[in-house]
Amino acid sequence: MTPNDQGTIIVNAIDAREKKRRKRELIVAAVVFLVIITLTWIELKYLGVDSYFFLALFNLNFILVLLILFIVLRNGVKLILERRRKVLGSHLRTRLVLVFMCLSLIPTALMFVISTQFVQTSVDYWFKNQVETSMETALDIGQAFYADSLNDLEHFSTNIIGQIRKRNFAWGGKGMDSFLQEKRSEYNLTVVGVMTPKRTEQNWHGRKDIEKVWDETKSRINWGNLEKNPRFWSLIWPGAASDYAVGVMPVDEGKTGYLVLVRSIGKDTMFKLDRIVRGLDEYKKLRTLKRPLKITLYFILGVVTLLIILGAMWFGFRLAKELVEPILALGKATERISKGDLSVRLEDTSNDELGVLVASFNRMAGDLEHSRNSITDANTKLERQNLDKEQRNRYIEAVLDNTAAGVVSVDSLGQISTINKAAASMFGVSAQALIGWNVRTLLRSRVEGELVGELVTHFQKSPEAPWKREVAVNIGGRELKLLLSAIGLPAHDSDQFGFVAVIEDITELEKMQRMAAWREVARRIAHEIKNPLTPIKLSAQRLQRKYGKQIEEPAFSQCTSLIVKEVEELQNMVQEFSAFAKLPEVMLAPGHIDPLLQELVTLYKNSHSKISWNYQRMNDIPVIQMDSSALKRVFLNVMSNAAEILTDKDNATVTVTLEYKQDLELVRIDVEDNGPGLTQEERSRLFEPYFSHKKGGTGLGLTIVKSIISDHRGYVRANSPAHGGTIVTVELPVV
Repeated sequence: MTPNDQGTIIVNAIDAREKKRRKRELIVAAVVFLVIITLTWIELKYLGVDSYFFLALFNLNFILVLLILFIVLRNGVKLILERRRKVLGSHLRTRLVLVFMCLSLIPTALMFVISTQFVQTSVDYWFKNQVETSMETALDIGQAFYADSLNDLEHFSTNIIGQIRKRNFAWGGKGMDSFLQEKRSEYNLTVVGVMTPKRTEQNWHGRKDIEKVWDETKSRINWGNLEKNPRFWSLIWPGAASDYAVGVMPVDEGKTGYLVLVRSIGKDTMFKLDRIVRGLDEYKKLRTLKRPLKITLYFILGVVTLLIILGAMWFGFRLAKELVEPILALGKATERISKGDLSVRLEDTSNDELGVLVASFNRMAGDLEHSRNSITDANTKLERQNLDKEQRNRYIEAVLDNTAAGVVSVDSLGQISTINKAAASMFGVSAQALIGWNVRTLLRSRVEGELVGELVTHFQKSPEAPWKREVAVNIGGRELKLLLSAIGLPAHDSDQFGFVAVIEDITELEKMQRMAAWREVARRIAHEIKNPLTPIKLSAQRLQRKYGKQIEEPAFSQCTSLIVKEVEELQNMVQEFSAFAKLPEVMLAPGHIDPLLQELVTLYKNSHSKISWNYQRMNDIPVIQMDSSALKRVFLNVMSNAAEILTDKDNATVTVTLEYKQDLELVRIDVEDNGPGLTQEERSRLFEPYFSHKKGGTGLGLTIVKSIISDHRGYVRANSPAHGGTIVTVELPVV
């Protein structure tokens, strides 16, 4: 399986090196199997277990088996490593190898068990005691037969010699000759005769073919020993036609002569008995090798079994590789397709089912490539459209996020679908958290009246008509004045509708409008009141100087003094009105606010010693753009208000804290007292003109403070913490 330059994977393509390697493996495997089988046959056929050559061949067989085992184990380890590395096709190859191994292992193991039982039973049967006893009994019977034959000859010899002496036959005479012939017939003797002391035959009766047997036997007789120890001598002699029992009996210690008797005992009797003896000896010798013989047979069976199993495993490896290669080609091609390479094709020269599968795969890959090209073209168009839409959406989002007005869109279910930062800030909740909220839930606790119901009713009657309304909203304890403008968004697939609302915070605008109106009022009041106040004051003072000594009535003096005092208060009020109506323009310049605050705190420590004045600077304070005189007026007003509130309070404390907020790039000043604090209404209207909770206050001081801080592009607010008191916070931007 190899890829070419055009992205085509060739199935079952084997290069020259791979062919050579496979051919070499097949030749080596065949030679090894033949050598093992041949050597095993030689060991069993021609060699004994005690032969050195047998041991050498045994070891050679063992080494060859180990070689085959090594090859199989190497393939197995390679397969295991491929499986752990999750190589494509390793699981299928493993299954095929296991199947072949099981198919060979089960019957081979069964054959091995049966064969070992057969070997054990056979060997045990071979070496049973009955076999050895039978062979020994046969040997005893043969030996007893020989002994009986020789004993018969000795008995015949004694009987013949006794009768010769009893009948007084002349030794070697005619009477003795006929007597011997008679006894030859009676005793069924093959040869009967007499040997003279000089060892020559006399009165000899027998077949001519026995002469050669007698000549060979006579040469083996120790005649001298017979003369010294006269007794019956006998032996069994094998002949060509039969075996013979030969007996020689000395007469008168050999001085008279010797009686010779020969009797046939059957053909090959001695040879058969000798075979029994040799067989018994070999059997006894082989019995000592019973255990080694079993081990040898077991080993041979084990070698054959192992060869069958290893051969099946090796064949399984080979067959698995042949079967898996086409599947691997399909797998690799599929993997390349999954990675986007749809140009891959399979090339197979076979005409079997695999060729049909390859053709189907190639058609599928071609269809996928064509479809992907079409989808790519369509996707390119969609991407361009989406890019244009995304750019337009980003432009709209940028406009919405940077506009001061809040924008909220609500779907047909009454849920918020989009909201910009300005709108979320107005409601005191993050924009992301408000997505999906029901607009009724959002406005129910913040807007008075059935605003949502009125809005829904309006769009039900006139879906395309705009709607506008000013509403008062309470958010976080702050009263805001909002201008709501909405327009309906009818749904395309139903009668339901949503809407888009634009929310404008006109709280500050209304305050500025009121402040401008009050400034105009203050200017006119100051103009109308200022002119008559001076003549009134001067007239009262003149009356007091001219007629005070003449008129002794106390009422006159009190009335003129009261007129002067009230006129002076009116003049002070006119001055405040004038200052409010004509606030001087601030002159901003780089400066440090820290010395200004320290100076004011020191001033109030001396003037209001009953109050504990504290000053804290939290960190290094940078330079800011400031008008020192205007800011001095601001903090004089704030500290004076705190001092007046704490006039009759024990343990009165005022703390001035200066801190630089680096992340916000502003300087923060907190003036905190431990007075009674502010109500919710006071907090919302504290900086409005002519609102004051002090007796005789004009309500212009904090309004002027807010105006000065606004000219510094800063912020001022007042809060009452949970532990009581009031905190006035001023925030000024850093240069």
